[in-house]
Amino acid sequence: MEHYIFLLFCISFFLLFLHRSSAAHRLPPGPFNFPIVGSLHRLGSYPNQSLFELAKTYGPLMTLRLGDVTAVIASSAEMAKQVLLTHEEAFSDRTVPDAVASQPNHESTLAWGVGVGMWRNRRRLCNTQLFTVQRLNLLQDLRHQKVQQLIKHIDKQRVSGSQVNIGEVTFATALNLISSTIFSTDIVDPEYSTAQEFKELVGRIMGYS
Repeated sequence: MEHYIFLLFCISFFLLFLHRSSAAHRLPPGPFNFPIVGSLHRLGSYPNQSLFELAKTYGPLMTLRLGDVTAVIASSAEMAKQVLLTHEEAFSDRTVPDAVASQPNHESTLAWGVGVGMWRNRRRLCNTQLFTVQRLNLLQDLRHQKVQQLIKHIDKQRVSGSQVNIGEVTFATALNLISSTIFSTDIVDPEYSTAQEFKELVGRIMGYS
């Protein structure tokens, strides 16, 4: 019985090795990957510098396995243009985290929608209507208003002797600025009491991405 189990294990391992090897041939070159950690140890304390040095060896488009995640790194302006502009449709789709997929109509959002059709139309609308230089200039007063609201809140907490979590309130200010720009309303209340809730939600979504 033990011989059959060992034989089954060997066959499974061999098939897995063949699958990974065939998949690796379709990926750009990259450094040797260790079991479990992959190439995480190569990033060091300054990942940007490590990636710059690795690009000298493996080229402007390389593959790194970071734990169980396989990443393809574009490290030159020309290669980034190929990924983000020339072949943007091929690279526009992404894995939707369970934390996002559990929400209603996530496929209709700009961030998690499929990279064709409706998503492209919405992105074009953002580029031509929401985020143009002229539109942003028109919203200068709104940005000043949100900053003044933040300063007023911090001053109010200072007078009362309460602590202020700068990370939370600045995050909430940025979130309100975006929501006011797009939907003409604030997501976080004026007293920032729900700031931590939204920050934790975004953190959980990013953690599962």
